[in-house]
Amino acid sequence: MPYLNPNATIPPAKLTRYLLVLQPKDDKSGFLAQAGYNLDNWQVLEQDLRRILLNEATLNKQTKFGDIYEIKGLLQGVNGINLRVSTYWIIDSLTKETRFVT
Repeated sequence: MPYLNPNATIPPAKLTRYLLVLQPKDDKSGFLAQAGYNLDNWQVLEQDLRRILLNEATLNKQTKFGDIYEIKGLLQGVNGINLRVSTYWIIDSLTKETRFVT
């Protein structure tokens, strides 16, 4: 199993405009709020997601846009509550850049 680039791109907007904002469908903000993540501390979530990059990655699927990998890990919340998560990352087929998907 491979390890992905620890310097992968995590777009701030993915956190501040999607994951930490209440969504009408597939909302994740409530789940993340259980561990104390919110818009005021989105940088902490970004750092914690980078720690998950140190875990082994499993190929989830191949697309024309790139290979998507799953990395399971533990987010150690700012309030002491830990969350088990599955994160998804793509290695772009054109640029070879590793980027956070969700």
